[in-house]
Amino acid sequence: MNAPSSRTSTKRHAAVVAAGILLSRLVGLVRDRIFAHYFGNSDASDAFRAAFRIPNFLQNMFGEGVLSASFIPVYARLDAEGRHEEASQLAEAIFALLFFITSTAVLVGVFSTPWLIDLIAPGFHDAKRLLTIRLVQILFPGAAILVLSAWCLGILNSHRKFFLSYAAPVIWNVAMIATLLWAGRDHSQPRLAVLLAIASVIGSGLQFVVQLPTVMKHLWPLRLQLSQADKHVRTVCVNFFPVFLSRGVVQISAYIDSWLGSFLGTGAVSALGYAQTLYTLPVSLFGMAVSAAELPAMSSVVGTQTEVAAALRQRLTAGIQRIAFFVIPSAVGFVMLGDVIVATIYRSGAFQHQDVLFVWGVLAGAAVGLLASTMGRLYSSAFYALRDTRTPLRFALIRVALTLGMGYACALPLPRILGIDQHWGAVGLTASAGLAGWVEFMMLRRGLQKFIGEIPSNQSRIARLWVIAIFAGMAGFVLKVILPLQQPIVVGLCVLVPYAGLYLVIAQWMELGNMGEIQRMFTRK
Repeated sequence: MNAPSSRTSTKRHAAVVAAGILLSRLVGLVRDRIFAHYFGNSDASDAFRAAFRIPNFLQNMFGEGVLSASFIPVYARLDAEGRHEEASQLAEAIFALLFFITSTAVLVGVFSTPWLIDLIAPGFHDAKRLLTIRLVQILFPGAAILVLSAWCLGILNSHRKFFLSYAAPVIWNVAMIATLLWAGRDHSQPRLAVLLAIASVIGSGLQFVVQLPTVMKHLWPLRLQLSQADKHVRTVCVNFFPVFLSRGVVQISAYIDSWLGSFLGTGAVSALGYAQTLYTLPVSLFGMAVSAAELPAMSSVVGTQTEVAAALRQRLTAGIQRIAFFVIPSAVGFVMLGDVIVATIYRSGAFQHQDVLFVWGVLAGAAVGLLASTMGRLYSSAFYALRDTRTPLRFALIRVALTLGMGYACALPLPRILGIDQHWGAVGLTASAGLAGWVEFMMLRRGLQKFIGEIPSNQSRIARLWVIAIFAGMAGFVLKVILPLQQPIVVGLCVLVPYAGLYLVIAQWMELGNMGEIQRMFTRK
């Protein structure tokens, strides 16, 4: 094995993934800003956010995370061993299975939507509930198309074609942005929400179509044969269900937030959605980038058990270093400068100062578990590369149980005990979920070390990154207080840019960061 060369290649791939995710997330932030301008924290905003979660469950359950963990290790190993015909047959069979399962799920979901609403958002009533039902029924087909788009991602990632699949959501966001700009001024909020849902479905189709030509280069001619008897298909299916359940319980955790949020008054569900867009940005940009690049690489490692374990330890150590370098300042920024971040992106039109403060609180709560959630993705990928999908499932079940118990206590009884407005229980939801994320991460780490040996913790390096980020955050906070500026975007530039620059300069001076790698993260084509 040429380990240094392999690690360099993986860094390059992670940079490409990050570039694709960054492009798509930046356009997504533009979409969310325009959405906030027209909807604010209104009932229509709550309805759209809640409605999007329900069909999104289908996408997340059958889509990228589950499919990558169960399909890529088998497909990548076949391709690495030169068994290209078998790899193609596997991909074709998995597509046929996904098409059948998601089509059935869409039909069932559309007709059972009224009952789903009662389960997911029981706090919605009257016109708000009816609007949510209508939006869910429109959005369901788009979720099925996004599952097929995730199949494209699995093929492309296995062939180390990362950028297109992670940048493809740009076209989905553009479809929604165009609809908001076209219809935002001339329609009521409920009507605009319906048009936006239709645009989401159209954008989903475009996201799938734009990847298809490149996928076909690796699979043409495509034969949709449902060959369940094939041993490789069976292996994917055997791996799929534990990951499916593991992903499912994580999704249940998100639905717990939505379910409890529906009882917290107008704006709570929307605030959770706005904050989620922000705190998932570093998780996706850095955690997903590194994990997505590492999964096919770790799955392709061959050699003795000792050699494989050593290679995985090296990859995990390097991956955690890259993740921590970017996620730690993100978490500190969300806590100390979250109002600046939220105002810079969202404050416009119907989204005003009180909305900024509310979303800042929710975002600060989410920062509690940001590093744990991001590192946990990489550790789960290592388990999947080892063909162990059941251990992460057990830990995810524990996480959900903790999220449910602590989330309920922090969201409903705690605000009453403290004598504060009930809607601030949304902050307790994200903070308690973060604590549960740390418990899950520690279990993942301890469990993985039983397979591959002691993994260096880099505690000293991580502690120094926290100190640097907090120091830079204090400087940013001072700038926020003393600058006589009113425009949110101008304030954001004058506070966040110096904060990031100070962090990078000090980290480089202390030899904790590699500016060349950072530059490649954002400039490599």
